[in-house]
Order: sequence, then C-alpha cells, then structure tokens
Amino acid sequence: MSRVRVAIVGAGFGGLGTAIALKRSGVDDFVVLERAAEVGGTWQVNDYPGAQCDIPSILYSFSFAPNPRWTRLYPLQPEIHDYLRRCAEEFGIVPHLRLRHEVLDASWDEAARFWRVRTDRGDFEADVLVGAIGPFSEPSTPDLPGLDTFDGTAFHSSTWNHKHQLTGRRIAVIGTGASAVQIVPRLQPVARTLTVFQRTPTWIMPHPDRPMTGRLFERFPAVQRLARTGLDLAQEALVPGLVRQPALLKGMELISRAHLRRQVRDPLLRAKLTPSYAFGCKRPTFSNAYYPALAQPNAEVVTEAIREVRPSGIVTADGVQHEVDTIVFGTGFRMTDHPGFDRIRGRGGRTLGEAWNGSPRAYLGTTVAGFPNFFLLLGPNSVVYTSQVVTIEAQVAYVLSCLRALDRHGLSTLEVRETAQDSWVREVDRGLRDSVWNTGGCRSYYLDDSGRNFVFYPGFNRQFRRRTAAVDLADYHRTEQGARIA
Repeated sequence: MSRVRVAIVGAGFGGLGTAIALKRSGVDDFVVLERAAEVGGTWQVNDYPGAQCDIPSILYSFSFAPNPRWTRLYPLQPEIHDYLRRCAEEFGIVPHLRLRHEVLDASWDEAARFWRVRTDRGDFEADVLVGAIGPFSEPSTPDLPGLDTFDGTAFHSSTWNHKHQLTGRRIAVIGTGASAVQIVPRLQPVARTLTVFQRTPTWIMPHPDRPMTGRLFERFPAVQRLARTGLDLAQEALVPGLVRQPALLKGMELISRAHLRRQVRDPLLRAKLTPSYAFGCKRPTFSNAYYPALAQPNAEVVTEAIREVRPSGIVTADGVQHEVDTIVFGTGFRMTDHPGFDRIRGRGGRTLGEAWNGSPRAYLGTTVAGFPNFFLLLGPNSVVYTSQVVTIEAQVAYVLSCLRALDRHGLSTLEVRETAQDSWVREVDRGLRDSVWNTGGCRSYYLDDSGRNFVFYPGFNRQFRRRTAAVDLADYHRTEQGARIA
C-alpha cells in the first residue's frame, strides 16, 4: 500500500498538466495512474488513419510549454503524442508515472479522510484524488442486433485494428462524426467498396491546414505567443453566435454549403450530405477530402437506419443487405455513462454514476457535492469553445488553489456545498438557454437524455479562468485537521 498526497487518474493533457503544475509548485508527493502503456490519453489511443486535431497546434499545447517545431497548423496524432511524451520527460514526470495501472475502484474513507485507490497492480492511499480520465476515453459501440454473428472484422475507431488488411475490402463506416470524416478519405482509395452509414450529416468547412516550415518560432518566441493569442481570440469570436445569437453563425453555414456544392456535383448525394439543423448544433469539422471520397464510384452513402447485422453484411430498414466484410464504428464515446463514473465512490459509498444519474453536474466543472477532496478535469460544463487545454489549465490552477487552501488553513477536507453546486448549475443552464446547442434542431453528444447541455460553459474562456483563479472557501464544507467527525 503506497500513501501519497495526490493521486491523478489519467496521463493525457489533464493528468500531465496537473502533474507538471504540482511539480512546478514544489509538490513531489504524487502519482499518475494510467491504464495504458504510454502517456498521451486520447492521443495515445486514437491512432486511426488520418487522426488529426481540429484546433491549431499553437493553441493545442500547454501555454507554459510552447513547441516551436510543429510541422503543421493542425497537428496529426503522432506529433501530439510525441509532444506529450516530451513534456512528461522534460518536466520530470516520468518517475511519478504508474503505467499499466488501471483503476478498479477509488473510494473515500470517511473515518481516515483519504481516498483508497485500488488498481490491478497495487493499491494507493491519497489525500486528494484528481480524475483526468477525459471525455473521449471509452468508445461507444451501438448494440446492433446480430453483430455477434458477423463473419468479418469489426472495430471502433479508437481501438483501430492495425493488423487487419484493408486493401480490397468491402468496408462499412458507421457514423459521420469528426473521426469518420478523417477516416473515410484514407479508406476510400484502398477499399473495394466503401459504404458509409449516415444517421445525421455533418457541417463541414474547408480545411485551412498547411505545413509550418522554417524556424521563425524558435528564433522569435514572442511571435509564437502572439500567434497563440490571436488564434485564441479567433476561436472565442464564435462564442456570441454559439451561446447567445445563433443567427450570427449563418456565415459559417454559407461557407459550408458552398464547400459542399463545389465538391459534390451529384444533387442526390449533395442532398444526403446537407444538414437540416443549424450550424454549430452538432460538432462541425474541417475536411477537403471527405466529400470527394464519397463522390467516388466505389463509395456509397446510406441514410436508411440499420436494422441488423448478418454474417456477410448489414441490413437496413428498407430490407436491403449491404455486403461488407469490415465494419468500422465511428460512433463516438460514452459521455454520460462512462464506466469510470461507477468506480469513484464518495461519501457513503455513492458512485459518481449514482450521484449524476445520467446528467453530470459539478461546481465550476471541477468539484462534486458528496465527494470530498476530489477534482475532475474537463468535467460537466467546463468546456470553452477553444482548445480544451485552456480549460484544463484553468481547472488545474483551481486545484492548486484548493491544495494551498488546505495547507494554509490547516484543513483535511474540502467538499463543495450542494447549494453552491446547484446555484452554479442554474447559472449555466440560464446561460445556455438560447444557445445553438439548445435551439439548433439537433441531438448531439453535448446533451444528456433529458436534453440538458452538460458539456459547455456559457461564456468566454477568460470568464471561466477568472471564476477558477482562486477557491472561495465559503462555497465549501471544511474539516480541520484533527477535528472529530460528526
């Protein structure tokens, strides 16, 4: 049994960002528990062909660790993964890593006032638990009737089967989200046939990606800082349209429509690929290759619902059997029912899953009533419409503020008051009431089953950073060290 001050679950941007912040503040008594064999989080797991970030590389990195050698404006998966490995090494995090340690259970011990963390390779006790499991860490695969009878090969985009030969195959891609938009252009040229099963089309804009050459940022670091600020402001310019006046996004929609008309000449295919909901309601994406791939003779877009899977193919609601030997699921991730929620047990043994009951809620997206000394990164309603690394850095600053408050005031526990959490949730809901996600006419993974948006913060990232700059102890139940527990 190992005892530490802080146990961090996950070694992606959130986990590594927390670890680096602890190290830089002089705290060395922590571990990072990661179930994979390497750091990287979603950028270690999602190594499918064409995996690429849809946020510019200058912005999709830690503000304190700029990379002057990005090779593309929008980085590909291997480059992001390398960046995170390099950060772990350069900031001295490697000795704190416990790789191949899957957390099976993390339970708050009320009597001892610490977290008992059980992994498949040993147990830990921690005063503070930080959940950095990430929203895109558990694949969502539809429970299709007959899938277990399929004679071919089936896998999710996040568990890519690199041993499976794709050349000459009859490939089905189920889903048309961001991952599928990146995968389809890589599969179409090698496939015998490519059938894309689309439930809802995606708004797609021209991709501004380009190589980044030269050594300007190495020679003039201030230029990179200025570019980061400019890109951050450009991303933030979308907030008024997304949150308050969706009509302001009409220009983005017109650009997307023109892009579709330019790349798809067939009016029937174009009609299939035209969304019927407002731009921004579902996650839009970039691609210059997706539409041309679907327009090729060996590609087909099927909009009929899937009825069942048979040994040799997929049958749709119109009774047509589509012969395929490979199924790729681009069907996203488990957001509201992440299995990790059932492994974290707070006061009285209640799990996060039980506390949330399908509708995640947290104060400042970071702390949860009933879970003392527990902090969640990229939690409910914490995402700002820019790089998620910006959200993570703001939340990590808040975690460190709470740790300093524990030490400064001689406290053993902090637990957000339910009244503070409820007030925050009401504020968020009011702020998102007129947003495109609530009024845009679509269903997306941003909404829980009740229709509540549990993902976004209804404002600018600077507002969120101000809210998370320092803990207000009035919002928390506090227990002093050595005090008796009532």
